Amino acid sequence: MYMECDPCSPPRRDFLSMMAGGLTIASAPAASESKTLPIIKIKDKVISRLVAGGNPVGGYSYGTQNFTSHMLSYFTLERTIEFILRCEREGINTWETHYEPKVRDALRAAWERGSKFQWICLTSEKQADLFKDILALKPIAICHHGGVTDDLYRASRQNEIRDFIKKVHDAGALAGVSTHIPDNLMRVEDAGWEHDFYMACFYNLNRRPRESTVVAPGSDAVEEFNPDDPAAMCKVIRATPRTCLAFKILGAGRRCSTQEEVRAAFRFAFSNIKPIDAVVVGMFPRYVDQVGLNVQYALAACRSEA
Repeated sequence: MYMECDPCSPPRRDFLSMMAGGLTIASAPAASESKTLPIIKIKDKVISRLVAGGNPVGGYSYGTQNFTSHMLSYFTLERTIEFILRCEREGINTWETHYEPKVRDALRAAWERGSKFQWICLTSEKQADLFKDILALKPIAICHHGGVTDDLYRASRQNEIRDFIKKVHDAGALAGVSTHIPDNLMRVEDAGWEHDFYMACFYNLNRRPRESTVVAPGSDAVEEFNPDDPAAMCKVIRATPRTCLAFKILGAGRRCSTQEEVRAAFRFAFSNIKPIDAVVVGMFPRYVDQVGLNVQYALAACRSEA
């Protein structure tokens, strides 16, 4: 359960981290002290094993409306640009987001400042009118949105996902398929499609039909975060030879009561996915240096994995 937070109050993860330290803001080693993050490869693309997620930038909090407003008020265009540059300084080289003008403008501005940050776009045919704009940003990959994947399987229209994969490949990008449901990942795998990777949610948010706010802004989707879900998804992640980008490893902030809990979530994730896999983590560094801390936790988890 998230705390209600007004525009002047830190959200749950940051507030509790501050309180645990006697109102001392948690910080990570300076960028110059950080070691290089391990990488994976999907075909010719080199991706850091910690990928920045885009939900906080878009205000998708999976919490209260106040928390959503808090995220949106923080992530101005300039702060979004600085977020990209900060991630890159810490060794994160890839950002996964949906498409929106702020994402477009921030990427272009960062690239103009010399950034080499890579972009993975999460979308579907529900946003087909944006495909030309998406391609103009030259994403290294385009991934079929997980909520739409799950809805299409529920409606026995999964061949539309394969058509999307072909469309992405024809455009010259890597093609991914996202899902929240472990069985759907195995269904895609068994179908033998030509996609390059998966995005796999640690929590099955689609046990019941719902509309994600990413593809249906303003929807009243209710998400269920079952503590048994991560183990179930990790089982199928390990069963596929394809690279998986595991997301919501922190349960959209629900596994963030303390920094030790965050650290443990990173350890669990890297211990239960394959060496060719990575994690996608949304970050909201308004009060706590989540970028630096998450890099630190990913490095430690990868060392333990080895």
